Amino acid sequence: MAIRNLALCATALIAAAACSKTPETPATFDPAKAREVAGAYDARIIRDKFGVPHIYGKRNADVVFGLAYAHAEDDWKNIEEVVRSNRGTLAEIVGEPGAKADDFMLSLGNIDVVNRDYDAKVSPAAKAIAEGYAAGLNLWCAEHTDSGCARTAPVRGQDIIAGYVNRPPSFYGLEGEIDALLSGRANYEISTRAALLNVPDDVELGSNELAVAPSRSADGHTRLAVNSHQPYEGRVAWYEARLKSEEGLDIIGGVFPGTPLILHGAGPKLGWAATVNRPDVYDIFKLAVDDEKAPAKYQMDGQWKDLTAKTISYNVLKDGVLEKVERTAYWSEHGPAWVTDKGVFAVSYTSAGNLEYLDQYLAMNTAKTVDEWRAAQIKYNAIPSVNYAVADSSGGIAYFWNARMPKRTEGWDRRKILPGDTSETLWQGFESVEKLPAVINPKAGYVVNANHTPFLSTAPDENPKPENYPASFGVDTNLTNRGLRAQELFGADASITREEFIAYKMDHNYSKDSNVMKMVADLKQVDAKSDKDLKAALDIVTKWNGSADMKNRAAALTIFTGQATMGGQMHDPYDREKALANLKTTAEQLKTATGRIDPEWGEVSRVARGEQSWPTNGGPDTLRAVYAAGDLTKEKFRKGRAGDTYIVIADWAPDGTYTLDTIHQYGVATIDSSSPHYADQSPLFAAEQFKRPPMTLDGVLAEATRDYRPGKDAAK
Repeated sequence: MAIRNLALCATALIAAAACSKTPETPATFDPAKAREVAGAYDARIIRDKFGVPHIYGKRNADVVFGLAYAHAEDDWKNIEEVVRSNRGTLAEIVGEPGAKADDFMLSLGNIDVVNRDYDAKVSPAAKAIAEGYAAGLNLWCAEHTDSGCARTAPVRGQDIIAGYVNRPPSFYGLEGEIDALLSGRANYEISTRAALLNVPDDVELGSNELAVAPSRSADGHTRLAVNSHQPYEGRVAWYEARLKSEEGLDIIGGVFPGTPLILHGAGPKLGWAATVNRPDVYDIFKLAVDDEKAPAKYQMDGQWKDLTAKTISYNVLKDGVLEKVERTAYWSEHGPAWVTDKGVFAVSYTSAGNLEYLDQYLAMNTAKTVDEWRAAQIKYNAIPSVNYAVADSSGGIAYFWNARMPKRTEGWDRRKILPGDTSETLWQGFESVEKLPAVINPKAGYVVNANHTPFLSTAPDENPKPENYPASFGVDTNLTNRGLRAQELFGADASITREEFIAYKMDHNYSKDSNVMKMVADLKQVDAKSDKDLKAALDIVTKWNGSADMKNRAAALTIFTGQATMGGQMHDPYDREKALANLKTTAEQLKTATGRIDPEWGEVSRVARGEQSWPTNGGPDTLRAVYAAGDLTKEKFRKGRAGDTYIVIADWAPDGTYTLDTIHQYGVATIDSSSPHYADQSPLFAAEQFKRPPMTLDGVLAEATRDYRPGKDAAK
């Protein structure tokens, strides 16, 4: 693997003026020590009839200890890869596919920040969570040394904190900007996003968040749909858990491998949902340097400054042998810097060296009202991006276009590469989140977001106004079919029943203003002339009603053609000639797979797990989102691999009662094909049905399949 001088250390390391030459290596794993440390924690894990862990403990630290142990039981592989990625040592166990992730992590320098500042700057509460979680992983490893886990254990609190610092940039697009700078280089053949998250570039990550207040509900209830769209499998696939402590945790929701607190979910009093947004929270600077091939200095306001250069190294597993890679990394006061064929570029990005993520997530996990949740957001302002919809049992609802937004001098076009030789372009701290778009308790009684602009989040007269936000914020202006449909459905119905709320979330139709329907309208203008095959295909497409219903016979040809022409979410520019060529190719593929060009949608787009598969409604960029992939020249159908995954429907009644209904695309046993919970939720998921997890101790005990205290007694 050829390595050239491409990267650097993060801004937060400038004061220390040093980068580690190699990732800090944990001590040799001692199972006896792991058991001893685990003795300080006491968690009770009760598995319900679907195998979902309900974890009880006196302290928050006890509960996350139990969460780590339970999650390791079901998915050690992905947890281990996340821990390795957090350290910059992933390539030691997965080989070349992890090399770029390690390179990127070490280049940013956050691992060094965590190792250096963990004792002094991570709060006691965050340390307790991180170390309790690490102890749970280490106990599981002590009891399962035959799994090979000792190659990664012991896990440290630092490893968990590093994950919260290192992974968020992939959700707001930093890696894409860096890839653009380095495009064409041999050692950057795959995107950083694919390397870090183990998500192929053609898998779309979207989400929906939908909330209605009592004023919009037919029965006076408050409702929230938590509906993130993630890959079905891998390092950012959802795992369901219920957390209950005497210190305030009382919630069920989703976590990723390696995360000790709920990332989205709901409880008796409050819930929140998240969708990806793309605020402008990074800038690219071209540095004026003394030598563009081997720089030592850069200019700032007419003065020369030292460009820090250090060696980073990591190991790559090749043919059973670890091959060491070393290269030079650079940084300036802007942040990480890359030496490229077009010059030396530095990057400022919002999450560099931030160590308060866990503090904010803990406050969100224990909040009981929208106001408390908002107070946590304002206090910490640690989460760098992501839209949030929040609702509480008192009828409060809110939408927040969240960002850790840098303070910048206006007048510069931040969409372009900036001059790096003037302090006028440097950041001056961070804006308050109160300056960002938000809709709190709107009179309209609803908020929606589906990865679209915040300027279309509620009724027209209550939406945030574009003119109120500077261009440097980069507030999203994009539209999605899901966003259009959410407004068409929720905006038109002033009295929404529970059944309608769920039906709207499961809507599988395309708006007349969506790109795919515009393609259909355009293709109606095409004269097939004497081309019988083209005419047959056009007859199907141009009569399509815009539904991704599993029985629809025009959906497959139209949607697959739309994706081939305009990308996975059908957002790319449309070209008629390209569409016609793709229409013919898609028809041929469908004929090969099914014997006809108009199979039922559910025949070729399916939820599959192991040897089983199920038809389902929904398609790319519908509110019932299903992103399927596969080669129809070799397979009978395309397998769902992203989109709707873990879903929560939270429903709070005026009398204080509540219901939480959830579903997972597979089941809690995310990688164990021998488990009864490997695919036990898939038929329900495909049929758009939910389960109702018990939220009381007596309730979960009534259906318990296991009841145990890790490290304290044997599993029952």
